[in-house]
Amino acid sequence: MSRLIDKYKTEVLPALQKEFGIENVMAVPRLEKITLNVGVGEAIQNAKLLDTAKAELSLVTGQAPVVSRAKKSIAAFKLRKGVAIACYVTLRGRRMYEFYDRLVNIVLPRVRDFRGVSPKAFDGRGNYTLGLRDQLVFPEIDYTKVEKPRGMNITIVTSARNDKEAYALLKGLGMPFREA
Repeated sequence: MSRLIDKYKTEVLPALQKEFGIENVMAVPRLEKITLNVGVGEAIQNAKLLDTAKAELSLVTGQAPVVSRAKKSIAAFKLRKGVAIACYVTLRGRRMYEFYDRLVNIVLPRVRDFRGVSPKAFDGRGNYTLGLRDQLVFPEIDYTKVEKPRGMNITIVTSARNDKEAYALLKGLGMPFREA
């Protein structure tokens, strides 16, 4: 078992139960899934760029990414409906906890000028979205093979009913929030 799962069960779960007065263990907020999304706008001209993004995302997550296609045509961006422009991965279970552990303890401290993540990036329903400017902060990616820095969005979906519960959950699991 992952050390983060053990930490959740032994420390975080009882603390959240006590803090929010939740009696039923199944009602305590927990991580449900983590989605990583890489948009490749330049894939309109060069489809090979999407392949490198897919390869990097699979290195980072250990899971094959799904290609996302444009939902509608936008003439100003020379975009046609159905053109592949992004890829994403949804992590659940053990892989999700292992990725979260690496994200908090290895990846985020490697971000340049890192002072903590914003506590304002919750969506009102207990989900947290974090943007990374380039993929080189992940130790799995060999920087000599990267042609272009590419950012990604990481969305952490929790079962929390509100942002306060989600904040307490992520803080308990080690997310380095910036002091407001």
